[in-house]
Amino acid sequence: MQNIRAIIFDLGGVILDISFELTKVAFEQLGIEHFEKMYSLKDANPLFQKLEEGKVSEEEFYESFRRSCGKNLSDEEIRDSWNSLLLEYRTGTLNALKNLRKKYKLYLLSNTNTIHWQAFTKIFDRQIKDGSLNEFFDNAYYSFEIGLRKPDLPAYEYVLKENNLNPAETLFIDDSLQNIEAAKQLGLQVIHLTSGMRIEQLEL
Repeated sequence: MQNIRAIIFDLGGVILDISFELTKVAFEQLGIEHFEKMYSLKDANPLFQKLEEGKVSEEEFYESFRRSCGKNLSDEEIRDSWNSLLLEYRTGTLNALKNLRKKYKLYLLSNTNTIHWQAFTKIFDRQIKDGSLNEFFDNAYYSFEIGLRKPDLPAYEYVLKENNLNPAETLFIDDSLQNIEAAKQLGLQVIHLTSGMRIEQLEL
């Protein structure tokens, strides 16, 4: 890595601990088998993609989910199962971001949706108790707000253009290999943050 001026971070699995297994188990307890075929770190069916791109409302998502699974579940049951993948913020990473911001421009680019956004905002308020997640970055971009999601190249191009960033001088950090591979296509420098790795352990 050379001549880094800006860093773009993913959220889940990088700054916020997540567990898809917990959501899978939660939905299985509601009688929905093979939830991983509907949503995983690598892929999402059209309904979940539309939710992450802000193309369906929460109410439309819940109703479509009920139809697709054939279960008469309440909004709350779906919401709570869907949110169960969200765990705790990595406080060591948040502290590292404060120091990194003295050296680099920092940005957040997250595939997420309004349901999860509300949930991880509450987790931040409960766990950190001061300020907001967005304050750690120069700009934060959520897929449901910008209508674009990784690994589609326009999502990265949106952040680069909005902030006049040179890809060759920009580092992208994500826990998803397919998101990393997409960023490389645009000439960004990359770090694939695998299980057990932490931002604060990197020599940035």
